Amino acid sequence: MRHLFSLLIKAVLTIFLLFIILGGFFGVSFADIFLIGIVLSALGYVGDVWILPRVGNVVATIADFGFALIVIWSMGFFLFDWDVPILSSTIFSSLVIALGEWFFHKYMKNTIQEREAIP
Repeated sequence: MRHLFSLLIKAVLTIFLLFIILGGFFGVSFADIFLIGIVLSALGYVGDVWILPRVGNVVATIADFGFALIVIWSMGFFLFDWDVPILSSTIFSSLVIALGEWFFHKYMKNTIQEREAIP
């Protein structure tokens, strides 16, 4: 149940941040933002569960930046309107997502990892 709640938090955070950046600055539709946010959250959560405990917050955040860059660019290439500058929107969104991930990783460490640690 903790994983489901954490995944929900990650999805809401990701969609909210993408909505601010992609929707507010670049005019991307909410349907596209929602789809990218769900994919990014679901696949990224697997990385948070497996990679974060092994490499720490800094490396995991850098990896999340790269992962977000790839996912947003590749999905945006097919979803965004022709007038959306894909490179700048992807880089800006990925930076903001990485910043949000920094704090989400702290939450994960305090709620999921500490409770699942083997004594």
